[in-house]
Amino acid sequence: MPVSSRRNFLRTAALSTAAAPFLPSLFEPAAAASKPSALSQVRLAFIGVGSRGRSHVRQALFRDDVVITAICDPDPEAISRTNAMIEKSGKKVPVAFTKGGEDFVNMLKRDDIDGVVIATPWEWHVPMAVATMKAGKYAGVEVSATVTLKESWDLVNTFEKTGSHCMILENVCYRRDVLAVLNMIRQGMFGEMLYAHCGYQHDLRNVKFNGGMGKEGVEFGAKGYSEARWRTQHSVDRNGDLYPTHGLGPVAHWLDINRGNRFLSLTSTATKARSLHKYVVDKGGFDHPNAKVNFKLGDVVTTVVNCANGENIVIMHDTNSPRPYSLGFRAQGTQGIWMDDGKTIYLEGTSPKPHQWEPFAAYQDKYDHPLWKQHGQTAQSGGHGGIDFFVMRAFIESIKAQTAPPIDVYDAAVWSAISPLSEQSIAQGSKPIEIPDFTRGKWKTNRPIFGLNEIY
Repeated sequence: MPVSSRRNFLRTAALSTAAAPFLPSLFEPAAAASKPSALSQVRLAFIGVGSRGRSHVRQALFRDDVVITAICDPDPEAISRTNAMIEKSGKKVPVAFTKGGEDFVNMLKRDDIDGVVIATPWEWHVPMAVATMKAGKYAGVEVSATVTLKESWDLVNTFEKTGSHCMILENVCYRRDVLAVLNMIRQGMFGEMLYAHCGYQHDLRNVKFNGGMGKEGVEFGAKGYSEARWRTQHSVDRNGDLYPTHGLGPVAHWLDINRGNRFLSLTSTATKARSLHKYVVDKGGFDHPNAKVNFKLGDVVTTVVNCANGENIVIMHDTNSPRPYSLGFRAQGTQGIWMDDGKTIYLEGTSPKPHQWEPFAAYQDKYDHPLWKQHGQTAQSGGHGGIDFFVMRAFIESIKAQTAPPIDVYDAAVWSAISPLSEQSIAQGSKPIEIPDFTRGKWKTNRPIFGLNEIY
């Protein structure tokens, strides 16, 4: 979806809200006269059915209690491939909305949609999620949910005015090992939590140029394919942690963020930007037009977050340099430490030898989360090692039960806000930046729900 189309849509939408200043809403969620009845069947629509969107469609097709009523994408190939998937499953082909980037507005007028899955370029997430909530439907939005700080407030304000739920579809929250660690933290195995480390360390150079999919070259934008059409431009224009939620989501649950704890402030630093330019030169030569592009994003961005209860979090962003994949998880408390890289653990008084690591495997088996114990076999049908199954299951079950999702709009707002706030810190010489309290104080009384109230 072209950025120019989004700008036109936003300009039109702004005319109807020109009198409303940018201030956090003081409204509470719209009160229902009575609790809505549970649904026996969920009617889903999908905005964006490219590679990521189709992976969500695939999960929906596995369920007999889900009907796909509509799909929306301006790309004919994406629509065709999605319809082929649906037909192959033996289910009815849904109505398709294909007339440009704003046709989702027409789709949302339908009364046969309970929830909408949004898997589009980042700059479209909030306009589509806001429109979905205003239409009275559940919004499931891919990561990161927002790009700007204002967009984070837009999500929260819309929820509090409409009562329509928004779930950020952060699949890594359901990774088997991080859920086992969460289980151990809640049982006091790590003592009092002190520190967490996480990040997104993933060589995406072949995705940012030509969009991956086995395609060679150094094109992006109009000449790119898939994500390269839009994602690479963020590396040209922005310098900060552009993709924080894969690491931060699980850590936020470890530390009860928004539910007894909150993020207070952050500082961010960035290295020089070199690797994308080098990639273009190595693959396309010094004479290639993209060799003249000035990429703003530093190759390694480091963010330190301070929490209200005294913990620190380090978040890494490293997508432009040659390296193996790692989210770099580390959970550390007064009683011990777990490290993702190496899959090792040390618990004082429990580990067999003082000051020596031991393998995590035995702990994984012993403290496996009930969700994985119950659905681990079924989850094998899901992408990314099964976590796609769990995140879509959580969204669908929330709609069926007509209740708040286990990862809510406040999570979406504050996890995603790390991006613009890190940009601000770097631009001001790594100055500490305050992180807004999107719950407006409710974090003090909110109780943890993730992995606790979900149907096993």
